Parts: sequence; C-alpha cells; structure tokens
Amino acid sequence: MRRRHERLSMDMPVVERTVKVTGEHGLHLRPAEVFSRLAMSFESEIQVVYESVCVDAKSILNMLTLGAAPGAEIRLTARGADAEDAINALAQLIENDFENPQTTRRDADADGAP
Repeated sequence: MRRRHERLSMDMPVVERTVKVTGEHGLHLRPAEVFSRLAMSFESEIQVVYESVCVDAKSILNMLTLGAAPGAEIRLTARGADAEDAINALAQLIENDFENPQTTRRDADADGAP
C-alpha cells in the first residue's frame, strides 16, 4: 500500500471528468465540506478546475474560492492508484446534489466489509 507522504509518480493513472453543479445554491459551504471530506478519503491527488482557477479538492477553503454557481461546469482531475474510483464517487456526489456520499473502499475496509 502506498503511504500518503510518498510523492505521486508521473506514471500514475490520471482520470478527468467534467460535471455540472446542479445544486440549487451551487458549491457553497455544506457541499464544499461534503465534497472535500469524500475527496480526503482517497489517496489520489485530486484537483477541481472552474474557469481559470484550479484548487486542491481536499481543502474546503480552496473549494469555496471557486465560487461555482448552479449550472457551473467544473473539471475533476485525479492522479493516483484510486483515481478512477475517486472521480466516479465525486462525480456521483455532484450529480446527487451532494447527498449521500458513496462509501469509499477504505471506509468499507474499516467497517470490516468485504
């Protein structure tokens, strides 16, 4: 298992997806907190790009600086061993209006699930 402090290799998989923010109020405090918490559960480096601003998805404050209003199209980018899982979970969270975040593999392992 890769440790968090190890640098990500340039040959690690990179996954990108563009999604539309559908929430009634856009990416405000609560959605940013839910999004960042889910992003932190993955080992991959995850970034969000809106217009010309690129931020670390694992930082609530950085996510708030995006100012993504309802209907905004944001690009999710992840690099790392679990990049595809991360992007799928985060895209699903946005598509579900930031409700019921998907359980990550790490969460399932901690709960003793197969």
